[in-house]
Amino acid sequence: MSQVNEATAVPVFFTREITPAGLQAVYDALGWSPTGKVAVKLSTGEAGNTHYLSPDLIKDLVKQVDGVIVESNTAYPGARRHTDKHRKLAADHGFTAIAEVDILDAEGELELPVTGGEVLEVNRVGSHFANYDSYLVLSHFKGHVMGGFGGALKNISIGIASSKGKMWIHGAGVAPKWSKDQDGFLRAMAEAAKSVIDHLEQPMAYVNVMNFLSVDCDCDGHPKKPDMADIGILASLDPVALDQACIDLVWAADDGANVKKRVLSRNGLLILEHAAKLGLGSRTYRLVSL
Repeated sequence: MSQVNEATAVPVFFTREITPAGLQAVYDALGWSPTGKVAVKLSTGEAGNTHYLSPDLIKDLVKQVDGVIVESNTAYPGARRHTDKHRKLAADHGFTAIAEVDILDAEGELELPVTGGEVLEVNRVGSHFANYDSYLVLSHFKGHVMGGFGGALKNISIGIASSKGKMWIHGAGVAPKWSKDQDGFLRAMAEAAKSVIDHLEQPMAYVNVMNFLSVDCDCDGHPKKPDMADIGILASLDPVALDQACIDLVWAADDGANVKKRVLSRNGLLILEHAAKLGLGSRTYRLVSL
């Protein structure tokens, strides 16, 4: 799936400038106005990882929207498995220096219904998810050992799910465990994302930063060294179009072979197909360079 030039296609805004000014430019292009209490969803990065979004890159925008950085605990053992250690790591990585950090499942979880799903009936998210009116989703786009790639859709599905909820997504809605049903897992991620979007009255805004393009995720404490050049920052009000645009930029890159191989080896494009089928967005877009 690739971009089109039709004026009616979903706009995805793009800059090659990976700086606070570049981030501000794509954000401003969205024309998004948050209301109420604002959450900024991102990954705080696993201990040992240095590829996560830099606090220096995002701090001006986070302060502008008066946002609270939100995260959820992981389902695997590590420095983000439990709230106290997760908070410490967020501080170690510089996030508490730029904003308040809230671990969404620090005090339990709540269930969001999944309508029209094939895999999930409910999605389990941290109870603090309901404390926010608007969500700005800042994602580091990269490869992923299980999903093939991680972008906006992963950030609002696995990323917002509680620790237990992550296991139900990985278990493809059958049991809270690591499932061998890869396609079921990918569909479950799309359906979890739908439950989050459906719950909110205010549309989410999505920004993907394409730097440190490793085949591995920020959840990996020892990711493989990136072998792609940085590409830029993209933003959209449509998470499907945004992730599709990032995929297309990887496909078009002369040095994108390894990330592309990782995506295809996990059937990673299925999350885009299923998300579009569920009505989360469109895989047809127009790239607007700033």
